Amino acid sequence: CPFVLKPASLTPIGALIIGEVLAETDLPAGAFSILPCPREGARLFTEDERLKLLSFTGSPEVGWDLKKRAGKKKIVLELGGNAAVVIDEDADLDDAVSRVIFGAFYQSGQSCIGVQRIIIHENVYQSFRDKLVTATKALVMGDPKDESTFIGPMISAKEAERLENWIKSAVAHGAKLLCGGKRQGAMLEATLLEHVPSGEKICAQEAFGPVAVLSSFTDFEQALNEVNDSVYGLQAGIFTRDIYKAHRAWDKLEVGGVLIGEVPSWRVDHMPYGGVKESGLGREGIRFAMEDMTEIRMMILRKK
Repeated sequence: CPFVLKPASLTPIGALIIGEVLAETDLPAGAFSILPCPREGARLFTEDERLKLLSFTGSPEVGWDLKKRAGKKKIVLELGGNAAVVIDEDADLDDAVSRVIFGAFYQSGQSCIGVQRIIIHENVYQSFRDKLVTATKALVMGDPKDESTFIGPMISAKEAERLENWIKSAVAHGAKLLCGGKRQGAMLEATLLEHVPSGEKICAQEAFGPVAVLSSFTDFEQALNEVNDSVYGLQAGIFTRDIYKAHRAWDKLEVGGVLIGEVPSWRVDHMPYGGVKESGLGREGIRFAMEDMTEIRMMILRKK
């Protein structure tokens, strides 16, 4: 079954490299096409009846609009998120800090499962916050071709300016800037905030950049409720040594994946990856993508 891959307009190179690799295999002519084009040019993918499935990764606004226009096609949507991680009072704080640093700032925070909300038990809040701020300030920002660089540029200066404005809005409405917040072109410093009003965009929407928000909790149920207080539901991370709390998180959280002792940013290709609510529908992952991209058929053979 042939497929057409349309990369995001600002990031076509990876898809073209995939095409070069596939061209070296024994796939028959016409098995795949790599088609960089603007969003307007991709409407035929949605509306052409010859294409039987549409798999989209991107913003909820675009994804749900595509679903409306897809007609009878099967749809797989991997959309946005503002993933949360819970740090319980019994967590190994040094380990949790190292994982949260990765989860919040790898790829300069440009990941739909990047850590955006950090919910910390009040008994360890100050200690965890101070360790996290120290580690964040130590991150090297610069040219991504330099192996020592951890924070590189965002996809465009426009996106960096958007996120800078979200940070400024949060601070103007009472948030405290713990570190970062400065921008130069497409470069935005790794940023941590606390005391952010829940209605601020930096909490309620997908940041998709190097920014995370800290808050505290007293009761584990309260923390789970805060994780669920989002229109998104992709993945969540829980740092606890209490197996009851781990199972409680699994039972209650409205997300596609719960990671215990790990940040929500962890992923491997063979796991069932996807979300609920505004984060989409369907699952990625080799086995699960194969199921989405095929039709179940049945043959019954009656024997006399």
